[in-house]
Amino acid sequence: MKKTIDKKNKILVLGASGFLGEAIYKELCAYFRTYGTYRTDNYNFEKNQHYFQYNTEEDDIYEILEIVKPTIIISALRGNFSAQVIMHSHMTDYIKTTNARLIYLSSANVFDAYSKFPSYELDKTLSHSMYGHFKIKIENMLLRLPSKLITIVRLPMVFGPQSPRVKEIKAFLKERLPIEVFPNLIMNVTTDSKLTQQIHYIINQNKSGIFHLGSNDLVHHDDFFKEIINSLGNYKPTFKQVFTTNDDRYLAVLPKTNLLPKHLQIVSQDILTELEV
Repeated sequence: MKKTIDKKNKILVLGASGFLGEAIYKELCAYFRTYGTYRTDNYNFEKNQHYFQYNTEEDDIYEILEIVKPTIIISALRGNFSAQVIMHSHMTDYIKTTNARLIYLSSANVFDAYSKFPSYELDKTLSHSMYGHFKIKIENMLLRLPSKLITIVRLPMVFGPQSPRVKEIKAFLKERLPIEVFPNLIMNVTTDSKLTQQIHYIINQNKSGIFHLGSNDLVHHDDFFKEIINSLGNYKPTFKQVFTTNDDRYLAVLPKTNLLPKHLQIVSQDILTELEV
């Protein structure tokens, strides 16, 4: 069946040259008029007229917004925290005047000060880390906008065959270097492939609010990394165990309020199946 392009919506993916941003761009570009940004010189992106070079520390996001005039913005940026805060502040002005929608990729780290329980969508955020503080600052800025225009997506650790984490594990295995694991860390997980499907659904269904897009089950960090290595092949790895506390600590974002349909939910075993060679 021939795919029809949604001509009502024009999507701009900020950070479309990164791991998650590029995966999201590839998922959406066959269905929407989709544009993306990249930071460093890259011939593959330069020759794509739907990609714009953008550096948060040097460039003004207004220029790209004026050219693209997106109805939906997906923020998957990485980089300098202060520059990102300023950029998101400028973007809120655009959203206020145009009623564009924003999907913001946040992190489980907005809850990293809470260690005794998993976290749900409506729980109060609190962080002890610079990264968590940064994500909370952006979230709070966005939550002042009309709720129907904002979707905050909080993510746990993201895996996948081409993910930076899996590539690093493979490199360490190849070099026979010890792999760092955290035996007391209880978390949930997801994949780039499932995340892109979930974001596609959120766009199609015009969903807003806060979504926790992690697996429905919890895993120990060390056990899960060992299972990943088993799925990659017959290796005899060495591990460096890191204990940040004597007790189990949670860094997990579980869904409760905003549940997606069953076929868009994920469990940790799905990730291992996807990684199997």
